[in-house]
Amino acid sequence: MIAVRATEYEPWMKRALSIAHKRYDPDTSDPPVAAVLYDADNHEIAAAHHNCDHTGDPTAHAEMTVLRRAGRRLGTWRLHGCTLVTTLEPCTMCAGALVLARLPTLAIGSWDPKHGAICSLWDVVRDRRLNHYVEVIPEVLQTECDALLQLPRECQRSCG
Repeated sequence: MIAVRATEYEPWMKRALSIAHKRYDPDTSDPPVAAVLYDADNHEIAAAHHNCDHTGDPTAHAEMTVLRRAGRRLGTWRLHGCTLVTTLEPCTMCAGALVLARLPTLAIGSWDPKHGAICSLWDVVRDRRLNHYVEVIPEVLQTECDALLQLPRECQRSCG
């Protein structure tokens, strides 16, 4: 059932993969990660890639930058009805921001065994003690995302 549902997000993940490929700079420590936010009508609201090294900003992860841009564009920090698609499982900072933004749906490509806060190390977005719960669509185009990030296949998780 999850695999069928994940296919719905493949066009959006292809867009995120395209951004990650285009914006990746191997001369930085930033991984080739990108995120795209869509509204309830399936329109792209914001897109970004990891950019900590060039900006000197430790919060310049793709997800955080997308949230900032979306808030400015929509005029609100509450992202009701939106979906975030990201090539790599968000870290704790990004996962916490997604909860605070009231994001209803998150689609991810690859798992992050070192920093992941959706399933790999923590499950921040689905922690019932918090004020909001994010639905997670896992492993959307995982093979393509893993290849881009050069992650070994043992990074797979069984969260859903």
